[in-house]
Parts: sequence; structure tokens; C-alpha cells
Amino acid sequence: MSVRTKDRLGGRAAIAGIGATEFSKDSGRSELKLAVEAVHAALDDAGLSPADVDGMVTFTMDTNPEITVAQAAGMGELSFFSRVHYGGGAACGTVQQAALAVAAGVADVVVCYRAFNERSGRRFGSGVQHREASAEGAALGWNLPFGLLTPASWVAMAAQRYLHAYGLTPEAFGHVAVLDRKYAATNPAAYFHGKPITLADHAASRWIVEPLRLLDCCQETDGGQAIVVTSVERARDLRHPPAVIAAAAQGAGRAQEQMTSFYRDDLTGLPEMSVVARQLWRTAGIGPEEIDVGILYDHFTPFVLMQLEEFGFCAPGEAAGFVAEERLPLNTHGGQLGEAYLHGMNGIAEAVRQLRGTAVNQMPGAATALVTAGTGVPTSGLILGSDG
Repeated sequence: MSVRTKDRLGGRAAIAGIGATEFSKDSGRSELKLAVEAVHAALDDAGLSPADVDGMVTFTMDTNPEITVAQAAGMGELSFFSRVHYGGGAACGTVQQAALAVAAGVADVVVCYRAFNERSGRRFGSGVQHREASAEGAALGWNLPFGLLTPASWVAMAAQRYLHAYGLTPEAFGHVAVLDRKYAATNPAAYFHGKPITLADHAASRWIVEPLRLLDCCQETDGGQAIVVTSVERARDLRHPPAVIAAAAQGAGRAQEQMTSFYRDDLTGLPEMSVVARQLWRTAGIGPEEIDVGILYDHFTPFVLMQLEEFGFCAPGEAAGFVAEERLPLNTHGGQLGEAYLHGMNGIAEAVRQLRGTAVNQMPGAATALVTAGTGVPTSGLILGSDG
């Protein structure tokens, strides 16, 4: 890989504001309206105004262009705007882009955002219904004719191999679902507030694509989430203690495709997340034992287990036991299975709350948080830390 040493981005920017709409199944308003509400809420949280913003970052697969959101939110001139590709894999990448712009002096205050009606409008879980011809899409052409049409079906291939390789049963995945719903049950913002589940509930839920059951799959959500990034120095003068971006990384593995990397030598891991993990540990100068809270992208439960193994929290095949023993606080907001599916942006906000000491399910003394973005695709990650 091109980066083999600690990079120079760590510690040069911070998250100063977070804001979201309510999370629902039918927002009753446009995706642009959701984006503007989330952006205004994040700026208010930071104690800033739209006039302070000079940078915007979002994802592709978004109907809310940066310039349109800036105009609708009442912003002025922008000196930086950017989009990161690959769906949920972009979540932490937006913060990395913002931090790079701040560190380089290209922008002062950058807002990262994601907003969609992913339940009442276009549902990503419905799979491929129409796709324009593209070089990227050619890989899907080897799988779609055989019935692999949805994200669940793509993940199921790797999940089945993981169970076979380590002699496990689908119950291994249930531990992730149970833990997420445990935290969602006590989070008033979560869609599944007050609705914990058991392993028996998981085992009784219907098959989606074997070995994935309904409770292995994230929900689909309407809503918006925004994050404000600025310099550590400026953040110290704002409303909340800064969540310092100790490290940020993107990663794509060898033989990488979007969700269908089935021709790798091994399907039991996530090489793209290994690239991210190595760079985060190098830059932050810490290891797994120094993480207080893990916010791991959980669109499907098997990939949470694989992420824990790629980051070195446990050995390959041992993540189910690691989760069952709750050896690390995971997805304390309820994750995308329990709180909301906002392509991981709500997970970044939860990490910030943990570092501020304001989370609903607060972990005592939380000073470092690991956040990851979508898996099965080129992805990204963050290590956030308390200031000082």
C-alpha cells in the first residue's frame, strides 16, 4: 500500500457540532428539507451560524448536492465541496475530507451531512432494479443473473463461508443483534426504543437469505444527520469540548468490488477494513486495548464480527464470543439495527456524545472511540479522542 507510516492529519481537526432530525419510517418532507434541518441543528450545537461555513462534504448516492444544501441552509461563499463514493463506506471518509481541508487551510468550518427518505422513498435494501451501464457495474453482471440481487444476498455469500470456516452456526450473528437492540431499547431517539430482543427472538426471525435472518439486517430509515468539523483550536472556543480527530483513513483491498468481492482468496474477512485499521492504529499511536467505545458499521451482523477481527480485538473466528461477553462497549446508540440507518453518520454522532459525556448509554470515562463506515465496499474509519 502507498501509506506505510503515520500520516500528518491526526490531531489537526475536531468535530465541534452534531445535529440530526428525528428518525422515522415516513418523514413527510423532502430529503433537502431533512438535510437543511440536520445542518442547522449541527451548527446550533456548535454555536456557529450558516455564515461561518465555507466547506461541505457528502456522499454519492445522494439527492442533496452540496451547493443546493448550502443555498437552502443560508450559507454564503464556499471554498471547498466534495463527495465521497461507495455509499455507507463514505461515512467516515466525509470527516476525513473535512479534516484534510481544515488542516490544509482550504476551509475553516466544514459540514458533513447525509439525509434521505430511505424508507418512504428509495429503499436501498430493495436491491438492483435498474442500473446504467458502467465499468463499475460490470462486476454485478457476474452475479445478478444468478439471483444475487440485494445487499443481503451479497453479504450472505461471505457470511456462509465465515460460518463454515470457523464451525459456527447463525447464532454467532445473533449476539450482535441482541447487543445493538439492548442499547437501542434505552435510547429514546432509536426506532426500536423499548424493544430489546433475545437470542431466541433472533433465531425465530424469518430467513432473508440464509444464513441471514431478518434481525441480522439493518432497518431502513428516513432522516438526516450532520457533523461540523473545524480546527482543534477553534473548536475549543465553541459550545462543547472538541472530539479530536486522532486518525482518519480510507481503504480499498486487493480484488475489491462493491459488495461482490467473491473472487478473493478468502471470504472470511474484510481486507478493505484491514487497510483502514492499520492506518488508524499507526496514526493514532494506539491499539485495540486503548479503545473505550466501538461504533462499528452494522448494516449486517456478520460484518461486525469480521471488523472486530480485522482491527485485532480478537482472533479470526472468535468475535462472536467477544461480543457475547461484551468485552467492548459496541454501538451504544443501538447502531443501524436499533437506532437508525443513516449510512453510519449517526454512529459518528454517538462517538462524539460518548467523548462529551452526554450519551444516553454513557460509558464512564470514555476518552477514545473507534468509528467505522460501510463494509463490503471501499470504506473508511475514524479514531476520535477527548481533547487533552
